[in-house]
Amino acid sequence: MTTILSDLPYYTINDYLKSQFGSKVVKLSIDGGFTCPNRDGSKAFGGCIFCSSSGSGDFASDIPSQIALLSGKWKTDKYIAYFQNHTNTYAPVSELREKFTASLQFPGIVGLAVATRPDCLGKDVLELLSELNQRTFFWVELGLQTSSDETAQRMNRCYDFRDFEEAMGNLSGRGIKTVIHVIFGLPGETKADMLQSVREACRARPFGIKLHLLNVVKGSPMEILYPAYTPFQNIDEYVRLVCDALEIIPRDITIHRLTADAPRNILIAPEWSYQKRSILNGIYREMKRRGTHQGIYSSD
Repeated sequence: MTTILSDLPYYTINDYLKSQFGSKVVKLSIDGGFTCPNRDGSKAFGGCIFCSSSGSGDFASDIPSQIALLSGKWKTDKYIAYFQNHTNTYAPVSELREKFTASLQFPGIVGLAVATRPDCLGKDVLELLSELNQRTFFWVELGLQTSSDETAQRMNRCYDFRDFEEAMGNLSGRGIKTVIHVIFGLPGETKADMLQSVREACRARPFGIKLHLLNVVKGSPMEILYPAYTPFQNIDEYVRLVCDALEIIPRDITIHRLTADAPRNILIAPEWSYQKRSILNGIYREMKRRGTHQGIYSSD
């Protein structure tokens, strides 16, 4: 069984990286200058309706800026270059190779993470990712968001669950670690729907999972389409759902995120989502109150 190093009742990526590298490793949110197939008209325009104008990378920048920004918060000299916003495999392979390879040249970069869509992993891209996987510590982040094709269609996601399954098969078949994104609070989804998305994500046997709190932000299509929408009424409601999810996630899957935050100047709802520390403390207290931990109700 996986050893949970901290006193948290779940297996954090922070603990995993400390065990691998011997000290704190900080992930740098990098803007690679990419776009998405459902923004440029290849599949659609406007992007997923929950996505901000920056491609959900409102805090992303370049490597030197990120190191300068985070150096006061974390005392470390080890970093992972995380290509975060938009779709970071949606470009010619020559461009991808140049940008990803250049990031590895910076002092202190010990690994690479690439966020993308399941439908932007052609054979040539997969070959490049396999090369990177042999060269450095590496994982790919896939935006599933929901396992419901009905919800996905409303969200303008422009790929279906079968695309996700195929992508996971292609990546895992090449020995590439994967981290799956799931969003809690999408319009029309019930608690059962959200937990089903978690189950489907776990069934794919990823390296890690990110649980996102839906943020309605200025500049996203949701601002117009769902102007009065609030995904959760209060922190406690969201905390209970996250705890329910953690209880069914197998203990060996690393947890990369349990909420999400947006710059307060663009945040519309939930108005409390910027209170990240309060949310995380609430999750810890609720798990302790229940006497449970990650994977307690998992069949694996």
